[in-house]
Amino acid sequence: MPLLAVNASDEIGAIAARLAPHLAATRGPVIVMVHGFKYTPDISELSPHAHILSLDPRPSGPRAVSWPRHLGCGRGTVGAPDAAAPPHRPTAPRPRTGDDTAEPLCIGFGWDGGGSLWRAWRAAALAGGALARLVRHLHACSGRPVQIIAHSMGARVALRAATALPPGSIGRVVLLFAAAFRSDARRALDSPAGASAEWLNVTSRENDLFDLLLELALCAPERTLGAGLKRPAGNWLDMQVDDPATLSALAALGHRVAAPERRICHWSGYLRAGLFPLYRRVLSGDPALPFSTLRAALPQRQRRRWSRLLAPPASLPTLFVRRA
Repeated sequence: MPLLAVNASDEIGAIAARLAPHLAATRGPVIVMVHGFKYTPDISELSPHAHILSLDPRPSGPRAVSWPRHLGCGRGTVGAPDAAAPPHRPTAPRPRTGDDTAEPLCIGFGWDGGGSLWRAWRAAALAGGALARLVRHLHACSGRPVQIIAHSMGARVALRAATALPPGSIGRVVLLFAAAFRSDARRALDSPAGASAEWLNVTSRENDLFDLLLELALCAPERTLGAGLKRPAGNWLDMQVDDPATLSALAALGHRVAAPERRICHWSGYLRAGLFPLYRRVLSGDPALPFSTLRAALPQRQRRRWSRLLAPPASLPTLFVRRA
C-alpha cells in the first residue's frame, strides 16, 4: 500500500479526492501518523517526511526510525503532485507481493512544530483543525474509521482534531508520551468522535522531566497525560511502559517489549524494541486484542512521578538518553 505525505498547510480536500481510489481498492486500516515538537515540513533538515514519517529516514542518529515501515507499510508510495511535496526524494515503490489490499494506508501528517515551545503549542491547536478536515475526508471516502498515532505535541493535534469530528470517524488513537493535559483529553472524550473512539495513552516515568518542563513553561494548573487520566472513561486506557508489571502483562499477550535502559528519555515510546508490533496490532483493530482484553491485563495505576529517576542506580546504569 502507498505512503502519503500530507501537511497541515495543504489543500486537504484535493489530496483526499486523489486518494479516494486507493481507499476504495483496499481494506486495510487507514493510519494517520502525527509527529511532535521541533519537526516542521517547511525546512528540509527538520522535515518529518524525511525522518520518522518516511519509509527510509535520512540517517541522523538512533531516533531515525521509520514509523510507516514498522506499522506495516512499505510496498509502494504515492505522492501529492499538486500539494506541497515533501522536501526529500520520494522512496521508490517496492515490488508488490501477497494481499496488498490488507496492508495499511499510512499517511504522514506534517505540521509546523518548529520554533519555541509556546509557538509550537499554539500551532498544534491550529493543526488540529487541519487534521480534522483530513480525517473527515478519509472517513467519508473509505467508509471506515481512521486510526491515529501521535507522539509528544502531536497528541495535542490529535486531541484537538477529535473535538471537531463526527462520531465513528476515528477508530483507535495511540498517544505516545503525550505533550498534552488532562483537560485536553477530557474535551476530546466529551466530543462525539472522541466518545466513540478508543484511546491508548502510552506513558513512562522516563518522560517525567519533559512532563514537568511543559507544565512549568505553560504555567499549567494541572498535570499532563503522563500522569494518566484520573477516572478515565471506558474507552481510555493508560499504559505505563516502564512498569515491570505492564511489561509482564504484555508478554503474556504475546508482546515481549524490551525493558527501558535510561532514566530520562522522551522517545523510547517508539524506539523500544517490541512496542511497534503492539501498536500495529492495536491500530489494525485485531479482534483477538480488544480493549477489554488490554484493560483486564494491564495495571490500572500509574507509578508516581520521579519513581524512576530516584530508583537505585544499580538497575539504571545510564542517566540520560545519548545524544541523537
